Amino acid sequence: MTGHFENKFIVIVGAGPGFGRTLALSAAREGATVVVAARTASRLEELAEEIRAEGGTAIAAPVDVTDPDSVRGLRETVEKHTDAVHGLVNSAFAVPSMKPLAGTDHDQITRGIDLSVMGALRATQEFTPLLEAAGPSGGGSVVMMASAVIHHSRERYAGYKIAKTALVSLGHSLATELGPRQIRVNTVAPGYIYGDTLKAYFEQLAQKYGGSVDDVYAHTAERMDLRRLPAEAEIVDPVLFLLSGRSSAITGQTLTVDCGEFHT
Repeated sequence: MTGHFENKFIVIVGAGPGFGRTLALSAAREGATVVVAARTASRLEELAEEIRAEGGTAIAAPVDVTDPDSVRGLRETVEKHTDAVHGLVNSAFAVPSMKPLAGTDHDQITRGIDLSVMGALRATQEFTPLLEAAGPSGGGSVVMMASAVIHHSRERYAGYKIAKTALVSLGHSLATELGPRQIRVNTVAPGYIYGDTLKAYFEQLAQKYGGSVDDVYAHTAERMDLRRLPAEAEIVDPVLFLLSGRSSAITGQTLTVDCGEFHT
């Protein structure tokens, strides 16, 4: 425990496997009480138990961010444990449609926006009073999890880009509106995150096109200045920085973390 978040509450909406799990464990190791929220209750409790086994404090709270009543219930659950929230991470995710716009079902795009954008808005609205209560000088910090897809227009990524670009815009507007209440809102836009999910995808590509997973990795990494892909922990650390008081003068910004694929 480093203590950067000692006596602070951090709510992670979309605390699924991969990035969400790594973020929750890392925040708890820095002293935070972590509220892990997502749709699958059994997986949340496993994560909470993992945090507790390391000596941390965690609360498992199922939520469906597409349901306003469910988001309200999440806030009410958190209020039973604290009267202030110091950090909120909006990271709800679903596998996007990977079709050109001409062949994409409109309902798929609508569902993506409802989950990623409106879900983040619902959660931020519900937690605004608790974020404001974090302190008159420091307030709370909100981090939106977007994607480096906002920087390109490659075929088949359009539906995903629409949702994530709208999420960035939402973050900008909320930063302006909530700034006078000392609540900061920033966005992190990861590129590829090299964890189990991406490795499984690379295995599929290797089987489809021939070669090995290492071949797929090397081909993908050629586009990065650092010639490698970010690991989960390398996405988590910038998020923790933006949640902490070390970034107290930063709001309304979008930080791309992609080992130099895009220059922003």
